[in-house]
Amino acid sequence: MARPLHAAIGERPILCLMCGNNTFREREVKLNSTGMEFFNMAWANESATGLICWSCGHVHLFVNRDLRTYRQKREH
Repeated sequence: MARPLHAAIGERPILCLMCGNNTFREREVKLNSTGMEFFNMAWANESATGLICWSCGHVHLFVNRDLRTYRQKREH
């Protein structure tokens, strides 16, 4: 099973807009458009980074190239 990730843009951490949680799963999400679907070219649509809240499941979409994800170092 995937381990939770943290995310930030620059030095600003990303928090879930619904519950305030700071851990996520990451997934690529296609931003489909009707025109591209009509011409059977959905594969050419732009992608976004989807961060799925580990706590409540709310999906946040980012197209910002400065978004970074990371795992917290484990405390021993």
